[in-house]
Amino acid sequence: MADEVGRQVVIRHLRVWVPGALRRARRATVVLGYDGRDPALAEEVVRVAGECAADVRGARLTVLVLAGGTEELPARLGAAEAGLPAEVTVHLMPGPTALLPVALRASGASGAPVLSYLEVEDAVDPVALSAAASGRPGEVLVPAGPDTPLRSALVDSGFPLVAEVEVPSGRRIGFGTASDRSIESFKESLWEVGAGQADPVPLGRALLAELSRTGPRTVTELRRYAVTDTAYRAVDAVRALDALLDAGEVRRDPEQGRLGGDVVITAAAR
Repeated sequence: MADEVGRQVVIRHLRVWVPGALRRARRATVVLGYDGRDPALAEEVVRVAGECAADVRGARLTVLVLAGGTEELPARLGAAEAGLPAEVTVHLMPGPTALLPVALRASGASGAPVLSYLEVEDAVDPVALSAAASGRPGEVLVPAGPDTPLRSALVDSGFPLVAEVEVPSGRRIGFGTASDRSIESFKESLWEVGAGQADPVPLGRALLAELSRTGPRTVTELRRYAVTDTAYRAVDAVRALDALLDAGEVRRDPEQGRLGGDVVITAAAR
């Protein structure tokens, strides 16, 4: 079945990603890879993608659905496709996500932005992840079972920036991109659907541990660390640093002024 948090996150991310990708490249591809047992997920992805594409004149969007064979899905997708603008095309390919390289070539996605949503339960298919990373640029959102490691698989597939978060259900969501803005948007989406981390204390401890391990870091570097290596957002890192400064657990250089990205943070001597 569709992962509920992953479903909410991908819908929110689509609303940001599709207009931006189409304005930059004039064509883009959205991939939905899952077991196909929940036709409502594919319907909603198609509907939202079409709404977003309609706001960018002269652009072309392809929605590629890789799903297991069900009798209901083709009919539901056909009905959803009937209401789309002419610039949006939907392709349904029955089968596993391992077929993604073939599907992307067949749909003419080469050289354009690709956003992929790939649900897994156990091991992540490296072929599918590598194909998702081949977009110009490529991004991927991977909801997975609770014991499925995602970070190393995303890194090995070529994504420069990755995040892996455990959501309240115990399941995991991974995200891969080359964009700082996109990974921060992913974290904001998690927060908006109630899957973010609210307690700032663990982040403060994590930032102190990172400073002890690596030495002085800029605020920009610590913000990125929070986004890629913890369940928190960039804004949470600034709040945690403020608390650490107030407690005297870290020092800053320069000592006065706004806590901007170029301010250097050092763990206080113990």
